[in-house]
This record gives sequence, structure tokens and C-alpha cells, in this order.
Amino acid sequence: MDKKFTSVLISLVVILALFAVVMFVLGAGEPAEGALFNFSVDQASVVSRFVFVVIGIAIAFAVYFATKSNKAWEVGTREVVWMGIGAALYAIFSYVFNGTVFVVPSLSQVSLRPAIAIPMFFGYAFGPVVGFFTGAVGNMFGDAFTGFGLSPQWSIGNGLVGFVSGMWMLFSDKKKSMDTVLYVSGALALLTAVLFFLNRGEANMLFYDVDNGIFGDQQISIFAGLAIVIGFVLVVGARYLFRNNEEVATAVTWGMLGNIVGLLFAALSDIVINGFSLAAAIVGEFLPAAGPNLIFAAILVPMLVVAYASTRRQSGR
Repeated sequence: MDKKFTSVLISLVVILALFAVVMFVLGAGEPAEGALFNFSVDQASVVSRFVFVVIGIAIAFAVYFATKSNKAWEVGTREVVWMGIGAALYAIFSYVFNGTVFVVPSLSQVSLRPAIAIPMFFGYAFGPVVGFFTGAVGNMFGDAFTGFGLSPQWSIGNGLVGFVSGMWMLFSDKKKSMDTVLYVSGALALLTAVLFFLNRGEANMLFYDVDNGIFGDQQISIFAGLAIVIGFVLVVGARYLFRNNEEVATAVTWGMLGNIVGLLFAALSDIVINGFSLAAAIVGEFLPAAGPNLIFAAILVPMLVVAYASTRRQSGR
């Protein structure tokens, strides 16, 4: 059996097994008082959530299978180590920035997440499989740390952020691939922003009216709706600012597409899981999450790539 096939398959099966154990075993009961982790998952929708976990992993495997001859799919000891490091870093920093202090006005629990740069960077630097593991497993444990319980489909969406960020390796012409990514990302950013303006009445369910004791009595903010356009402009700016540094330009451009694809997957899954309308999923969840992520990507991903390149030069690698 082909070594790459075996290593990729094992990596994805491990992710699937981790989610299965967490969702159906650890997530089935109430967390003990004072417990470090809260793995609880809504058991009324646990099966539909797991279906989207399977779908997300199947998407990753399908991309591998269609491009299996590419060296991007080599997963050895080095990549396994980076998976563990990436997931641990993402879990820790997700926990730090996933509290109520950094909440973004939205339909559900969305917070500012500068840590999103971690799966983007790990996917870019070490390949799609490492990026997928970093985003999916790291997000799951980060959410468990917060005590809010888990939304596994969003963890898989974060896995796809890292996965797509590493897909630049599948293309021989980096510049042409970056241009295509910019066109696709720009179209999606514009389309979702237009949807926001057509659905300005979408409720902000995290706004709490103390006097009346109710949630949702406020619209999604204009910042939440336009952040994805602002983020896109910043990423385009970073791409051309670093036009002489192809590594940075590639990382920030593909990280943008990963963010859009991964979080669209997660938000659209809630149409089935939570019964949201398309407008609610896009305006109430996707935009408040994806827009700020792009802003952080434009700022933080270049910093990580430059620091990593400097470290490699100093070590002679």
C-alpha cells in the first residue's frame, strides 16, 4: 500500500476517532464541577453534528485522492510532531481569546480570534494535513477549555481553514494560483456582504437588554457585516506589499481562502443542525466570524511567516 495513502488515511481516521470519542462518550454526560474541560455536546443534535464532521473529513480526503501524487501529502514523524504542537498552541490561544470579553455581535457565540493565524500558518508551512489537524483538534480542545461546550462542526470548519491554507503546495505556479484565490475570495466576500445589507434586520442574539431581560433586541453591527470586505482589502494589500516575498504573499492569500471556505462550511452546516435560514447563517454567524479573522490574518500571518523564515535561516535549514 502507498505510504502517503496510509499516512493521510491514518491522520484523518485519528481525527474522526477523536471527535467520535469526544462527542459520543465524553460529551454525553454533564461535566463534573470544577472540571478543567467541558466536552458537552447537544445530544439532541449530536448525530447531525457528527454527520458534518464526517463530511468535512471526507472533503479533505477527496482533495487528497484527486491530487495524491503531490508531495504535499507526505506525512512523517516531523509532520506528526507539528500536528501536536499546532493543535496545542491553537487550543491554548483559542481559550485565551474565546471568552466573553472578546465577543463579536452575532447570532451565536462568536469571538475575536487572533489565534486563527495559527492553523493558517501551520497549514501553509507544514501542509494541508497538519493544518487540518491543528485547526480541528486545536479548536475542539480550545472550546472545551472555555467551558461553553462544543460545536464540532465549527471545529471541523477550523480544520478546513488550515487544510485549505496548505493547498498552495498543490500548484506549481504560485502567482497564478494566488491570483485565482484573490478572485474567488473577493467574489465570496462581496456576495456575503451584499447579503448582509439585504438582511439588516438579523438579530444579534448575544446582545442582552438588562432593563427588559431579553436577548436579541439589536441588529448585527455594521462592523460585523463589513469586516470581511475590510479584511479582504487588507489581505490584498499585504499580498502586494510583500510581492517580493512570495512566501508571505502565498501564506496570507491562501489563509484568506481557507478562512472563507472553512467558516462557510461551519455556518452553512447550522442550517441543517440548528434550523437557521441561509440569511441567519451567513449574516448572523459567518460574517461576524470570518470578517475579523481576515483582519487578523492580514496582520499576523505575515509576522509568523517572516519569523519562521528567519528561524530557518539561522538554523541553516
